[in-house]
Amino acid sequence: MKPALRLLLVDDHPLVRDGLRARLEAVGHFTVVAEAGSAAEALEAIARHAPDCVLMDISMRDMHGIELTRRLQHSDPGLQVIMLTMHDEPQYVVEAFRAGARGYVLKDSPSAEIVAAIDAVSAGRRYFSARVADALVNASLPEPELTPREREVLKLIADGLGNKEIAARLALSVRTVETHRINIKRKFDLDSTAALVKFALDHCRDRT
Repeated sequence: MKPALRLLLVDDHPLVRDGLRARLEAVGHFTVVAEAGSAAEALEAIARHAPDCVLMDISMRDMHGIELTRRLQHSDPGLQVIMLTMHDEPQYVVEAFRAGARGYVLKDSPSAEIVAAIDAVSAGRRYFSARVADALVNASLPEPELTPREREVLKLIADGLGNKEIAARLALSVRTVETHRINIKRKFDLDSTAALVKFALDHCRDRT
């Protein structure tokens, strides 16, 4: 029988560690060998217990979790680190993986996802929470480009003009104005006229 994977929990909130330990120890192939509430305690626990995998929070009092991950990977490249945090901003995810983390999971993820992350990382794969993956994809997608005419139409929508007024102002047919509105809605995934008007107001305000 394969030995249980040895885990270290690093989080500066004892209640979080208690809840996480209970969730993980209900899984037969995990054992939590130690807990740490700070970077200093984590380093001591690693030296004493030699865990296979560290579940690491990012926000700690004495050292940023990403910096601690960087140090751990420098001293022990084989140690598997999974960030377990509330931060879902793409820059944190990128920094964590650059530091050597192999997984990134949000604290409010269901137990099954945390287990899946540990299993994936222990098997040599990387793992992202679904919400983290979505944030990374969205951050990497460039904002759609508006044509010069679409920008003119959008500004006039923001000014409160209707299709006929916009057509007269730009010397276009009403049908052409409607086409521009449809294209703008499609490019920015706007599902209603109200959403288009709000987008026009926000978009044009940001550029004034």
